[in-house]
This record gives sequence, C-alpha cells and structure tokens, in this order.
Amino acid sequence: MSNKDRYHRQTLFQGIGEKGQRRLLTKHVLIIGCGALGSSVAEMLARAGIGKLTIIDRDYVEWSNLQRQHLFTESDVEQQIPKAIAASNKLREINSGIDIQPVVVDATADNLATYIQAADLVIDATDNFDTRFIMNDLVQKYNKTWIFGACVGSSGMAFTIIPNQTPCLDCLLKVTPMFGATCDAVGVIGPAVQMVVTHQVTEALKLLSGVESKIMSKLLIFDLWNNHYQTVDVSRAKRDDCASCGKKPTYPCLSYQNRTKTEALCGRDTVQIRGKQYPLAQLADKLRLLGKVQVNPFLVSVEIQEKRVVFFHDGRTFVHGTNSIEAAKKIYYQIVG
Repeated sequence: MSNKDRYHRQTLFQGIGEKGQRRLLTKHVLIIGCGALGSSVAEMLARAGIGKLTIIDRDYVEWSNLQRQHLFTESDVEQQIPKAIAASNKLREINSGIDIQPVVVDATADNLATYIQAADLVIDATDNFDTRFIMNDLVQKYNKTWIFGACVGSSGMAFTIIPNQTPCLDCLLKVTPMFGATCDAVGVIGPAVQMVVTHQVTEALKLLSGVESKIMSKLLIFDLWNNHYQTVDVSRAKRDDCASCGKKPTYPCLSYQNRTKTEALCGRDTVQIRGKQYPLAQLADKLRLLGKVQVNPFLVSVEIQEKRVVFFHDGRTFVHGTNSIEAAKKIYYQIVG
C-alpha cells in the first residue's frame, strides 16, 4: 500500500494536505516517557506518519499499566518487557514505513542532551518533575520546542513551550499551581489521559506540518469529572530573570549537584538506585542463589527478602517494596557487594 493510500484521509484535511503530509514524513519526534501519555502519543504519531520516533523510558510493563497505557498487553507484563521495547514492537506492526528507536534508560541531563539535539520536537510524557526540569533546561539551551502534558485523577493540563517566545515550565510554576497528587496516590481515568494526548498530538501535527500560526498559545486545564474546562493566558508569565529561559540563563537543573542519584519513586513503594553496570547473564546466575529469578535481554529481577529487585542493562536498579532509600541500598549492596 502506498503512502497516498495510507494517509489519504489525513491529506484530505485542509489543515495538513499533501504538502503537510510530506513534511510529517521527514520529521523526528522525541517522546520522553512511555506510560499512559507516551504510549498513546506514540501510537497517534506513528499512525499519522511521523518519519522517526525516538521513545525513551526507564520502566517495564506492570499489571497496573494495562488500564490506561495503550500498546501494552498481558504478555508484556508476564515477560517484564521494558515499555519502550514493547511499544516499539507494536508500533512497527502498525506502521512499518517509519523509523522507531526505543531507548531503555533513565532520562538524565547527560543522556538526554544528544537525543534532544537530534529531534525536531520533544514531547513530555514523563511522570515526575525532576525529569521535566531537566528537559526544560535542555530544550531552552538547544532551542527546541516541547509540548508539556500532565494528568491525574480526571484532570489534566497541556502547554506548548517555544524557546524565546513562551514562558518555560519554571516560569509557569511561578504563576500556575501544578498537581500536588500523583496517579499512584489518587488514580487516573483513561479519558483524562486521552484528553491530554489529543491536545499534545494536535499541537505536534500543527508544528511539524508547518502551520505554526495555529498553535494554541494558552495553557489548557481541565477536569472531566467535574465538567471544568478552561484556557489560561500565561504570556505575561515569562520572566527576564528566569534561570532557564531568561536573558542570562544558567540552566540550573543540568548541574551535577542538582541531579538525583538515588530516589524513591513517587507513590510506587519503590526506590531507584543508579549504580554500576553488570552483565545481565552473569548477574542472573548469581541471583539464582538468592531467590526466584526472571530474565530477558533488557533486565533481570529477583525476589528476595519479600522485595523484588530489578537490575537494568544501563546500571539502574529498582528495589520494589520499600520507600526507604537506606533499606533499598542495604539490599542492593547485599546482592552486588
């Protein structure tokens, strides 16, 4: 089947047309996070014919993800497949004509810089503000547009951040209260996810097909359950003294001392430790002496001391079953020495 047939309904839409579709096929989008937002954004963009998608995510598929995270299946859970890999496998079946690059790493200031520089557009699909602040500094530093999105419960928000034109995320936080709760604490419904995704993908299609004049300049905020929907003019929130987007930026979140090395993952009863890389096959042999082991090409996990410990190929470790960093470190060092 030709591209003309595949994208026929989209090219009939006057806002995109054949010229816009040709542009989409040449564009590269970086999606940071592949959970509820990221998996749905990736699917929509793949179906729309974005030429290349790079998907970065540090996690693997779990049972609680299936309620709202598109592209994942029970088989992915049973095999503990990393989300970026599982999503990419499905996306290649949806559209074999585009380039899809999965990256299973924790998004940090060091590894994100290269990916952001290579992309035409960055889409925020993360679940924490530490990563968002790193993204915020990097996109300002490298002059890349990014589309912020977040949701919790039945509420969500989205905003397109354009360097040198709009307020950045740090500016927004000074004037707009962000969600204090998390999905792990109060839950989330699928329609709220899809509302944010719809806005993010629509804005992406406008930007990538060359109709920047249609970009929504206001912050979108909604609560579907309570029938609340509004747009807020935040143009005056941009600050000349902002450390990320002001006249003399210092990009504070890119400095080493401001980075998180060990962290309790919000609401997940899990601690992440960034440590030494170990060959997974050798590690699996060692772990079998300690408990039940599961291994795939991307990670190895073991049940020990009523905790589940998961080692990733990039040197990260999840210790499930505790929010105590000290307790997690103790278990970690008991295993690796």
